[in-house]
Parts: sequence; C-alpha cells; structure tokens
Amino acid sequence: IFIQKGEGPCIFDVDGNRYIDYVLSWGPLVLGHADLRVIEAVTTASRLGTSYGAPCPAEVELATLVRSLMPTMEMMRFVNSGTEATMSALRLARGFTRREKIIKFKGNYHGHSDMLLVQGGSGMGTLGVPDSPGVTNAAVADTLVAVYNDIDSVSSLFEEYGNSVAAVIVEPVAANMGLVLPERGFLGKLRELTRKHGALLVFDEVLTGFRVHPGGAQAVFGIKPDLTTIGKVLGGGLPVGAYGGRREIMEELAPAGPVYQAGTLSGNPLAMAAGIATLKGLMEKGAWSALEESCQVLVTGLQEEASKCRVPVSVIGMGSLFSIYFGRQNPNDWDSAAQGNSRHYASFFKAMFERSVYFAPSPFEVGFVSTKHTEAILEETIESARASFALL
Repeated sequence: IFIQKGEGPCIFDVDGNRYIDYVLSWGPLVLGHADLRVIEAVTTASRLGTSYGAPCPAEVELATLVRSLMPTMEMMRFVNSGTEATMSALRLARGFTRREKIIKFKGNYHGHSDMLLVQGGSGMGTLGVPDSPGVTNAAVADTLVAVYNDIDSVSSLFEEYGNSVAAVIVEPVAANMGLVLPERGFLGKLRELTRKHGALLVFDEVLTGFRVHPGGAQAVFGIKPDLTTIGKVLGGGLPVGAYGGRREIMEELAPAGPVYQAGTLSGNPLAMAAGIATLKGLMEKGAWSALEESCQVLVTGLQEEASKCRVPVSVIGMGSLFSIYFGRQNPNDWDSAAQGNSRHYASFFKAMFERSVYFAPSPFEVGFVSTKHTEAILEETIESARASFALL
C-alpha cells in the first residue's frame, strides 16, 4: 500500500482506505501522525532555513533534554539515522580502546552497516558470516556473535578474545525478534564482564529509547552503559540519530580527538525542532503513564481474545512496545523466537489488515502505541482481533 497521509493514530492510503496504525513509521511517531506541536515546530524552523552545515542552538536544547532523561549521555553527537549512530559508536569504541573486535547478539539488529549485518546462526560457529549479499567476509571478520540472555556465551568469547574485544553492543530489550525481555541479571552481568575485560558496553536504544521508559531501558534496569545509541522517537518523524556516553570517550571524537565522524545534514534544525517538540510532548504531565496504560490495555485485550479462541499466543508488552508471538511460551533468544508459527502470524496480519488495522507484516517486528491511540481506537482494534483470532 502507498500512504497518502497520516492523522493521529491512523494512516490513509491513496485509495482512501483508513487503517489504525501500530507501525507508526517503525516507531518514531510516539505522539501519533501529524501532531500539531511537531508540525508547528518544523514549520517555524523551516522558515529560518533547512540546513546550515554548522551548529545551531536547537542542537544544544535537544541534547539537554536527552541528557535530562539519560544522564549517562554526558556528551553526544547527532547523526541522521540509527544505523549511523551504531556504526559511529562502534568506530569510537575501537578508537578509544585500540581494539578491533565487537561482540553482538544473535537476533539483535543494529542497522545495516556491513560489520553488523551478521547473525551467526547454528553451525556457523562464533565468528560471523555475512547475512546479505554485498557484505564481504572481511567486513564481519571482527564481529563475534553471542546468544542473547546467555551470559556464558559472552564469557566464552571473552575467554578466547578478551584482549581484542573493544565493545559489546546489545539491545537491552531485544525488539527485532519480537519483544524479548532480558532475563534477571543478564544486563548486570554484561556490565561486570565488560568492565573486567576493559571493553565498553554499548546499549543500542534506537528502539527502546523513550519507548520502554522515558529514560530508556537503562533507566528501567539501572545499568550505566559506556555508550548509548538512540534514534526514531528522538526525531519525531524526521531523520535523526545520536550516540553519546562518558565524556572521556566522546572527547576522542574529532575535532577534539583523532576518531573521525561527520555528516552534512547531522543536527539539522528541522530534525532538532521535531525532536524537541516530541520529547517535550512525551514529558508533559501524565503523558507517559497514559501511553503505558494504553499499551497495557491493548496487550491484555489481545491476549484475552486469543485465549477465548484457544489460539496459543503470547502477547508481550513493555512501555509502549508490544509483540504477538504465536507459540505457547515467551521466547528468550533468537532460536526460541524463530520457533513461533510465522504462517499463523501471516494469517492474523492479513485478517487484521482486512479489518483496517495495520500491524507490522513480520512476526519479528514489534508494534508501537502512540499517545493518540484512544480508548475507542483500542477497543476497535480488540474487536478486530476478536474476529481475526476466530478465523484461526
């Protein structure tokens, strides 16, 4: 489908069909489509120019808002996407530690830079192989793959490669294999291991930042990463990303230090204005609690309707994120998530789409709730789910 416009919790295609939207541009639109505060902020900023190629005051204002929510980001650099943020953060980690290898987790997605397009499934060993044509073996030669929620798999890699590991990058709450929560103590043990071996801990909060909590997953679990990457909600629907962390690490970036990174449109005034308006809207009194409650209403309603129809489904929610897993147990890593019935999810997606509800077409993508998903909109969604589960 091709979309003509978005309004509040809905999108409208070029044929005039209206859908309740739980994709929300894959996450950024936490205030819904065409929020007036965001539109007015971008419009006002655009009258002063769209890009300067130099710092602007709005960068400082947005950075200050971010740091008030994520104090671990003592200094930060704005870029144009989550992919740029993770790619740049890992370059910085390598430059700071003078080491080459990176540990990531199977089923965690960190953007489409070559070194991170590797998943390393069963039979591939710990060293990665490319997941996409065009990615060379050399590009992923220094990417090591561990199992999410399995701290022993991380320990083994450190035992073998410890002095060569620059950083461990992780989605603190995995949101690219459905929504998979970290098991108790997993993130804390990651923090301990990285400190023990002199490696940096990088939290990829592009999806979880301002979504599982205004302060991200690090606020929920009380973990202080060395570096954090954010995006999506940060730009309120405009292209943006950022990475930041401990001052001593960030000061390695040019022009203060030797690690180079730059971008023509980074920190452009339109994206900064949209981000400021979005974060201020999210920080208004009662906004977050209402958003979280709306997501819980949806999660509970979907689970109840599935149970009534005896469809084995686990609906998992956290903050304003949720996922629907067709299986009898909640997954805890990529392999268990992949065991879910994708065929059933496809049937459910189609049935909901025909009833004017737009979920992500992949079972491995999470759903998003906005502040514009009202009680009436949620009830309409749950009624559509009732009929869709009945078909299954």
